[in-house]
Amino acid sequence: MSEHAFSDQERAAVYRAIGERRDMRHFVQGEVAPQVMTRLLSAAHQAPSVGLMQPWRFIRITERALRGRIQALVEAERALTAQALGERSDEFMKLKVEGINDCAELWVAALMDNREPHIFGRRTLPEMDLASLACAIQNLWLAARAEGLGMGWVSLFDPKALAALLGMPSGAKPVAVLCLGPVAAFYPAPMLVMQNWAEERPLHQMLFENRWGEGA
Repeated sequence: MSEHAFSDQERAAVYRAIGERRDMRHFVQGEVAPQVMTRLLSAAHQAPSVGLMQPWRFIRITERALRGRIQALVEAERALTAQALGERSDEFMKLKVEGINDCAELWVAALMDNREPHIFGRRTLPEMDLASLACAIQNLWLAARAEGLGMGWVSLFDPKALAALLGMPSGAKPVAVLCLGPVAAFYPAPMLVMQNWAEERPLHQMLFENRWGEGA
């Protein structure tokens, strides 16, 4: 074992947070203490980013009316997604896809504007700015689980409409509506698995060796 490894107890805690993280949709009343929120955002801000560009921006939504407008955008896209799903539309509409009006904290995670000058690591893969933001969101998610808080990532919205609603500058792009707060319990498995929408695939199906499709 590497001399830099955590202790057995510390490693178990890290893997527990990863294994028990869930995309939460059900929240209960309560608050997120300011010092806890600071820890969560600090964890997000410590995420890796290509070229150290740190493209993430987080907007806290505190106006109840604004929450309602965001929820309306999500509901509009939910209906359009149902239409696009065809024969699974009715099944999809039965799913709970967000907890915007129930969670203690609502945040929007976005990509900053003026990302074009950041070429380091992005000349051939410009989408690495999005990958960097995703890492920040995952840090936030895992830290929230360690704090006993649930978090849900909502991606059902028109990004242009949400950007306009939040007064974002040209070039900035909202990527996630994040519902965060106390929960009664964490789902024992991903909610979409529990509701028979999808099944998780085993890791070995994602592993290749040397060439695409060649089993490891």
